[in-house]
Amino acid sequence: MNRWMKIVYDEATKGMLSNEGGPFGAVIIKDNKIIASAHNEVLKTKDSTAHAEMNAIRKACKELDSFDLSDCILYTSCQPCPMCLGAIFWARIGTVYYGATEDDAARGGFDDKRFYEMMAGQNSDLVMKQIDHKEGAELFDMWLEKSNRKIY
Repeated sequence: MNRWMKIVYDEATKGMLSNEGGPFGAVIIKDNKIIASAHNEVLKTKDSTAHAEMNAIRKACKELDSFDLSDCILYTSCQPCPMCLGAIFWARIGTVYYGATEDDAARGGFDDKRFYEMMAGQNSDLVMKQIDHKEGAELFDMWLEKSNRKIY
């Protein structure tokens, strides 16, 4: 087993067996060193965003004092869900290694595959309606006027 994936596996096992969350673990590596490791803590924190990848990204950003993790690699026990994938994009992580697939997660009772299908326009019962566009768009005008804005 890959040495980083072994740490991921151990994180996932620790979180799962302590009933802190599902069977998910993640580790972020930079320059061949561990920057952050985490497991799913949804049950422990009662926070639906406390996925292993999200927790590892938060820890790595804090450790590196940066929102940009473009020089890091993420190892994760399962193919990232859409939320975690979005966080991976925002963190600018360029390489992700994963173990199990969205089909494995579905077999375990998790909705990752269904959410990917919903994002593709299939089987979605989510209602999204735009309102107050003018006011929302004005926020970007104010943003563009800020001389000290920092793009991320």
